[in-house]
Amino acid sequence: MKFTKMHGISNDYIYVNGATEKVEDKKAAAIALSDRHTGIGSDGIIFINPSDRADFEMEMYNSDGSRAEMCGNGIRCVAKYVYDKGLTKKRRIDIDTLAGVKTLDLEVDEATDTVTSVRVNMGAPIIKPGDIPCIPSFFEGCDGDSVIGLPLEVEGKKYSVSCISVGNPHVIVPWDTDLESLDIEKTGPSFENHPAFPNRINTEFIRVIDRNTVAMRVWERGAGETMACGTGATAVAVACILGGLTENRVTVKLLGGNLTIEWDGNTDSPVFMTGGATTVFEGEV
Repeated sequence: MKFTKMHGISNDYIYVNGATEKVEDKKAAAIALSDRHTGIGSDGIIFINPSDRADFEMEMYNSDGSRAEMCGNGIRCVAKYVYDKGLTKKRRIDIDTLAGVKTLDLEVDEATDTVTSVRVNMGAPIIKPGDIPCIPSFFEGCDGDSVIGLPLEVEGKKYSVSCISVGNPHVIVPWDTDLESLDIEKTGPSFENHPAFPNRINTEFIRVIDRNTVAMRVWERGAGETMACGTGATAVAVACILGGLTENRVTVKLLGGNLTIEWDGNTDSPVFMTGGATTVFEGEV
């Protein structure tokens, strides 16, 4: 199988052209090849397939073999892959995902004719608990319409959290101390597997630096801590804007780099995420 290793601000995946490479057991391949000691090493595998309703389909598997709906950093790399390899020369493309069709605008270096950054229309955020999904009865004072800054008890401690879906579910947790001291290996699974979240949850631990800047660490369901998460950064910005903590344009600082998130605050309006995409190497396994 031929593959390309790529990353979006250090959120790394193995990319495979699903039109030419045939893999019978994609779950097993994701588990074996994502292993950083005995495999290629990645946060998962993304197959780029033909699509009947978009330019391409993004079929994504986490490193534990579970199917994922979408990944903001991963989809930017899909755009770079298809353009740089000449599968398209369109600079606005549609990608079909389990979270719906996403529209991407490509910024291209004219000298090299390669993609340098991608702006993704992430769609309108989902804030209704039942659609995220999360169970309202676990959150103190939840009216069933949203979970923004409400108490949730986890391992005997109460946290003020917000729940947002951007095609996949996220819980945003403001952190009282510096993020560097956070024992995410212990705390992350407690949120991921909390009974409030029937499909498990991606967890973003955040500190608001100023009205335009937020720092975060992320624990992704099925992958553990990753260097970055595009949908997570998008959910963080939405939660902060709804909570009145930031302006409508936010720089989210992740371990692997920064993303720019823009949203007008209207729950019917799409959120836009802009960031880079990088090819690391090509290979065959």
